[in-house]
Amino acid sequence: MKPVLIALLPAITLAACGGNDVTAPGDAPTAPASTDSASTDTASRNAAPDTPAEAIAILTSLGGDYVDADLVNGARQFRRCQSCHTLNEGGRHTVGPNLHGVMGRAAADADRFSFSSQLSEAGLIWDLETLDAWIENPRALVPGNRMSFVGLRDAEDRRDVIAYIAVETTE
Repeated sequence: MKPVLIALLPAITLAACGGNDVTAPGDAPTAPASTDSASTDTASRNAAPDTPAEAIAILTSLGGDYVDADLVNGARQFRRCQSCHTLNEGGRHTVGPNLHGVMGRAAADADRFSFSSQLSEAGLIWDLETLDAWIENPRALVPGNRMSFVGLRDAEDRRDVIAYIAVETTE
């Protein structure tokens, strides 16, 4: 587990379990301290039982609908991508670039990979919205790029694969 998240694990676990909301008989329950713990709690409830706290924390940090992402479906959807992309840190490029650390990175900014001039000149940053549009239809977002993927039309499948990539590649 990554050192930063190990240090946060007790707080994440406490938030996922509802914090210190233990009450004595007859006491009124207290409200959660912040919406962050509510989001973590939602992610914990919606995650598969064996989802690590680290993954729940990453989904919570993404916010919005990503808190409800299905990582099992994301892994299944990513199978379409793995014929061209790898996710592991220091992984090699294949037909497409390695995607480790892609979140927040400028498009066409992977060492030792040759990108199309269209993608290089597009000025994109791989944030959630841009990744969603790219995965939906790469040719519509950047006409003339070399990615041959036709796109993933289902919004929930796109959400799940983006969440999976984020969990698998967050440093």
